[in-house]
Amino acid sequence: MSRSLNKVTLIGNLGNDPEIRTTTGGGKVAQFSLATGRQWNSASGEKQEKTEWHKCVAWNQGTRGTGMADIIERYVKKGDKLYIEGRIEYRQYQDKENQTKYVTEINVREILLLGGGKGGGGGDTDGPAPSRAKGGAKGSDAPKGGDFEEFPNALEAEDDDLPF
Repeated sequence: MSRSLNKVTLIGNLGNDPEIRTTTGGGKVAQFSLATGRQWNSASGEKQEKTEWHKCVAWNQGTRGTGMADIIERYVKKGDKLYIEGRIEYRQYQDKENQTKYVTEINVREILLLGGGKGGGGGDTDGPAPSRAKGGAKGSDAPKGGDFEEFPNALEAEDDDLPF
């Protein structure tokens, strides 16, 4: 049997605030569009630019209040720079006029908040520290906004025997 891999890795900016919905079964899902871009010079030396939009979907996998959709709802806003890992999915459905519609989505399995939006990068020292959330994770390591009440162990200091 041969192996296969369906893995997508994206770094981009949110086009709008995430849309959060609750399913009839009580599950939560976050949908958002992530913009990635590239630049190049044409044969005549003219600068060219192209932006691709990726429809992303993240489901809650953990307990109430700690799933990925919950984290996205609390901490992710329009313009934020995100690192996304997931898998690409193709699906189709019938619209109200009985027309077949095709959708390509990224089913998000992991998200890393890279910092402030509008061009803020993960390597900046003046922006917030990167935060990571995985499907089923207990939460984000360093939430934006500084609300540590939801992460009671975040401020506990441990004495390390490090020489620096």
